[in-house]
Amino acid sequence: MKAVILSGGLGTRLRPFTEVIPKPLLPIGEKAVLEIQIEHLRDRGFDEIILATNYKSSYIENFFGDGSSYGIKLSISKEEIPLGTVGPLTLLENVLNEPFLVMNGDILTLLNFAAMYEFAISKDSLLTIGTKEWVTPFQFGNIQYEGDYVTNIDEKPSLKTTILAGIYVFKPELLSFIPKGQKYNMDTLILQMLEHKMPITRYAIGEYWLDIGRIDDYEKAQQIYRDHFMDNGVGH
Repeated sequence: MKAVILSGGLGTRLRPFTEVIPKPLLPIGEKAVLEIQIEHLRDRGFDEIILATNYKSSYIENFFGDGSSYGIKLSISKEEIPLGTVGPLTLLENVLNEPFLVMNGDILTLLNFAAMYEFAISKDSLLTIGTKEWVTPFQFGNIQYEGDYVTNIDEKPSLKTTILAGIYVFKPELLSFIPKGQKYNMDTLILQMLEHKMPITRYAIGEYWLDIGRIDDYEKAQQIYRDHFMDNGVGH
């Protein structure tokens, strides 16, 4: 099974850390973020991983080599201009000839990638998106009323939303819909597929998931890694 990890972001929200090293190589515990992802994918049966890079690509290439030390086949695809979150896949059309997983390079998750992959290939859609239920505490009481009279109050209710989790499974036929040589993002692809009545399936992620794109998230991730990932054998 093949996976593409999008590793070319500038990491502007994580400066000054990313002024020295690219965001996917930031350490979480004793491992780099990207290292944790690669090992977790490998342990779920993925044997070929492509790192789609841009910013400080040579750092990433020197860090991982050909992937043999991780027991996988690893290669680097470098974009010469920023191509967004979907555009980099157009550089890989010749090797992405079977269903493949795509994920952002700044995510920590215990997702069973193989289960999501098997779910996706069993469906009749060209794209499966991973989603996560996200609960945000609300800092104000929600007042209910009729006319001029208060009928109830919900004290600081939590807001529940379903978010795009940055993990997808593509079928190779979808690559022909992506414009070449220009920046093209996932939200644009989803909207255009919906506009053309193309089915998109959703895979609900129940396992732990964290986006570490901001400094406070990155600092939180250090404890999260110890609490959730080391106990599950991830990163060892």
